[in-house]
Amino acid sequence: MRVHPTAIVEDGASLGADVEIGPFCIVHRGAILGEGVRLHSHVVIGGSTKIGARAAVYSHAVLGGDAQIRGGEATGTRLEIGADCVIREHVTISAGSARGHRVTRVGDNGYFMAYSHIAHDCIIGNDVTFANGVQLGGHVEIGDGVNFGGLSAIQQFGRVGRYAFIGGVTGVNEDVIPYGMAIGSRAELTGLNLIGLKRRGIARANIHALRGAFRMIFQDEAGSLEDRARRAAARWPDMPEVQEVAAFVLADAKRPICTARKRGAMDDE
Repeated sequence: MRVHPTAIVEDGASLGADVEIGPFCIVHRGAILGEGVRLHSHVVIGGSTKIGARAAVYSHAVLGGDAQIRGGEATGTRLEIGADCVIREHVTISAGSARGHRVTRVGDNGYFMAYSHIAHDCIIGNDVTFANGVQLGGHVEIGDGVNFGGLSAIQQFGRVGRYAFIGGVTGVNEDVIPYGMAIGSRAELTGLNLIGLKRRGIARANIHALRGAFRMIFQDEAGSLEDRARRAAARWPDMPEVQEVAAFVLADAKRPICTARKRGAMDDE
């Protein structure tokens, strides 16, 4: 363990083996840093923050600060960050809030580029990538493997399903399905993230079924969106990706589903 003499580590903070804390960092009491965590200079770690093994946190990041809510109560709230995350310069991740479920949770192996922000009570999956300046409002849920282009923003209580892709400078005020691709100043579902599907090793037959389900749910005009999702689930009962998309559409959620353009919805292929 190496702690620079200008750093402040309060009594009650827990540091794992081989932790490195650089110049002018502040680690508040109650914080837990896992084995091999490295803090570059000027990092602030709030109390009740747990950071998993081998995470690297770069200069001027602030992790575990109080939720940004007017009159919010911070008592009993916390932030949990998984192993092997890379958190670049000026990233801010708030703790949970008393008005929410009191915890903000970030999964393993995330890469968060400079000036990204994750607000209170967000739940973030594994293997996500945030380009520079991505902004998440409170209570947002992000699935595994999601990629965000720079300066994109997600409204409070939004959901983005796993392995989706959000384009740069995209404002997302509706829920984006798993494996979907959403682009535009106000997000529109432009198709499936086929490159991501292939990189994940999804079988050709499963991708073919998912494309058929996409057309049925988002391009067919017969019945409601929910009715079409149920038909797709019945049509491809043995395809887990189709079942996942249908369940996402049918879930009880606070935001509507982001829908496809009327024309050219599969142009990304």
